Amino acid sequence: MSTTIPSLTDLHARGAAQQPTYPDAAALASVVGELRERPPLVFAGEADDLKERIADVAAGRAFMLQAGDCAETFGNVTAVNIRNALRVQLSMAVVLQYAAQVPVVKVGRIAGQYAKPRSSNDETRDGLTLPSYRGDAVNGLDFNAESRVPDPRRLLDVYNSSAATLNLVRAFVNGGFADLRTVHSWNTDFVRNSRVEAKYEALSDEIERAMAFMIACGVSDDAFRTVNYWASHEALLMEYEHALTRIDSRTGTPYGTSGHLLWIGERTRQIDGAHVELLSRLRNPVGVKLGPTTTPEVARELVERLDPDNEPGRLTIITRMGAGKVRDALPAIIEAVEATGRKVAWVCDPMHGNTYSTEKGFKTRAFPVIWDEVDGFFDVHAELGTWPGGVHIELTGNDVTECVGGVDELDEDALADRYETACDPRLNRNQGIELAFYLAERLRNDILRRGTNPIQEFTPREM
Repeated sequence: MSTTIPSLTDLHARGAAQQPTYPDAAALASVVGELRERPPLVFAGEADDLKERIADVAAGRAFMLQAGDCAETFGNVTAVNIRNALRVQLSMAVVLQYAAQVPVVKVGRIAGQYAKPRSSNDETRDGLTLPSYRGDAVNGLDFNAESRVPDPRRLLDVYNSSAATLNLVRAFVNGGFADLRTVHSWNTDFVRNSRVEAKYEALSDEIERAMAFMIACGVSDDAFRTVNYWASHEALLMEYEHALTRIDSRTGTPYGTSGHLLWIGERTRQIDGAHVELLSRLRNPVGVKLGPTTTPEVARELVERLDPDNEPGRLTIITRMGAGKVRDALPAIIEAVEATGRKVAWVCDPMHGNTYSTEKGFKTRAFPVIWDEVDGFFDVHAELGTWPGGVHIELTGNDVTECVGGVDELDEDALADRYETACDPRLNRNQGIELAFYLAERLRNDILRRGTNPIQEFTPREM
């Protein structure tokens, strides 16, 4: 793998997809220069630690739970919102890790998910056409000419907001917030429906008995109080990602220090494009999203380009096929990748292939359809004898009404109650917990069918 990175000029010469058109080139250059002088948001050693755990996922010894906002916004960078998002993901991880007896690698869509690719450069309302909203990293959500002009100084706001978020997350996960012994209080906060609460209460009682046994055996108190948690986002904006690339003093190799895990989206995975070129040079663990139009040949080319050295934990493939296509489209892709000899982490994104609009104009997703894609993802891997390594979920820790279905039986009329997303619909906290129960049951059943438990092959480390 090369120890150099291409210049921004070289990257844009490749026709970098989904980039904003900034009206002031000098202002953009000034912002990029300022970002290059800022400290890294994450460190190379942290990214290496995550790579080791993703290697466990790829080997079938762990499961990845990657979750968070569709599109972060500057206005939502508050202690309450960050706490709620972290709490629902940690709560889901507890369900998975205990019920399925699988170590869970916890990765957030957090501290960098401020830019979004769009299907059209423009948006028209009531005869007025303006540039599309591309996330707070680029322009504003308000539909007026001033708000929609791409502003490079927003990249500095991304950096500052991400730094604040990471600082608070680190304080939470290292300061006792993630203590397993608080699981009963999480029940009260997260699970309002009695049916789910009863299931979760029973599981909580089991966890408490297990913890009591571990304490009696002399397990350190610190083992209960802290967890590892990593930040990830789509590496979409060339100027931001390039400016936050640093050369690691230990190895002399480049790392993207905007996040631990960076991924390439379905719209920017061109094999000769700028995003593949840049991320192929970085030493971070990287991901790539593959939709139903992906051919086995393209999948093979991408993994060979992004993981030339066949490095354990290097590559995560995030599939987003849609519930109606996953069982037909995914097998050939898995077989093509497996034929290269690489063991990648296979992760299912059941959100992006299952979006539709209601008659009243709300973009939404149906919980049963989301689960159907996850179930189909597991079915394919069970048939092929490969490991379904994780899920990639857009969710929030707040009581929004953006996806229909689930334990609260939200219907399309309920969407208007608390529809708060800046882009795509997210699962709310109850729907997230419910999904965790479904996942835990499916994982447990698949492990029983395999006849071996991954944890028996696992080298203990703090997860």
